[in-house]
Amino acid sequence: MTIPGNWRTRQQRYSLKAEVCEICGNTIFPPRDVCPHCTEQRQSWTTLSGRGEVYSYTTVQNAPVGFEEYTPYTVALVKLAEGPMLTAQLTDVESGEIFIGMPVEMVTRKLSQEGEEGQIVYGYKFRPLLKQVA
Repeated sequence: MTIPGNWRTRQQRYSLKAEVCEICGNTIFPPRDVCPHCTEQRQSWTTLSGRGEVYSYTTVQNAPVGFEEYTPYTVALVKLAEGPMLTAQLTDVESGEIFIGMPVEMVTRKLSQEGEEGQIVYGYKFRPLLKQVA
């Protein structure tokens, strides 16, 4: 990703900024110009909680170019508490401990290092939900 592209998408990648359609009420992530549910353009910004559950997952053995050093790694389809589903890498968990319905939370982690200048790109990953202290 280029430096300008990295800058433009930082809110949705670092803090899960999304939109809520003012017409149908659906949460839209990633943000779009038009609601994919009702095709209206009126949306307002919201910050998602970053919590959800594993809907499905797989382990990547043969990674795409640039990600070979991370194999094997697990990628999950995460259903967020607010409704949207997104794909993200799971972190801080062994592959044998992952299960459908596992509660997870978003964390910001290094995704890659690009170009001759060594630009480090950060983004969201998900880890098992930490126990809350009462």
